[in-house]
Amino acid sequence: MTRIRERAAYIASAALWIAALTGCGATSSFRWPWAERPEPPPAAVIELSITGEDGGARTGFPQYWKRNTLLIDLQSASGEGSIVLKPRPGGSWPARLAFRVMPGRVGRLELLGEERVVLPIAPEGGSPVDLELRPGLYRPSTEHVVVRWVNESGCCVSPHP
Repeated sequence: MTRIRERAAYIASAALWIAALTGCGATSSFRWPWAERPEPPPAAVIELSITGEDGGARTGFPQYWKRNTLLIDLQSASGEGSIVLKPRPGGSWPARLAFRVMPGRVGRLELLGEERVVLPIAPEGGSPVDLELRPGLYRPSTEHVVVRWVNESGCCVSPHP
C-alpha cells in the first residue's frame, strides 16, 4: 500500500511539473534563465532646458537618447500648449532632435526656430509616434526653439516672434 501511495505522489508531482512546463497560465510571468533579456528602458537625460513661454520651468517631458537623436517625450501633452527648448548653459544643440507624441492627444506640432515647421499627426493609432526634425530648424547659434501643440488640425499658431 505504501508503494502505491509513493507511486501516486510521484505521478501527481510529475503531472504538476509537466503542466507548469507546458505553459500553464500561472507561469506566464516566469522568466527562464536562458531566455532573451528585455531591452532596458532608456536612461533619462537633461540635454536641453525646457521652460514655458512665460519662462517658468516645465516638467513632465523627459529626454532620451535614441542612437544619435535626442528624443523629447511629449506623450503627456494634450489639448493645447507650448514649451521653449534651449541648450543648457555651457551646452549645445544636439545634432538631431525628435519628439514622441501620442496620436489623438496631439493633432499637430508647430516648431519655431530658424525656420517654422508644422508637423501634422494622424489621429488614429494607439502607439506613440516619433517625429524627427529635418536639419535646418536650428543652428548652433539658435537661441531657442518654441514647440507648440494643438489637438486639432485647425490654426492656433501665432507668427514667428
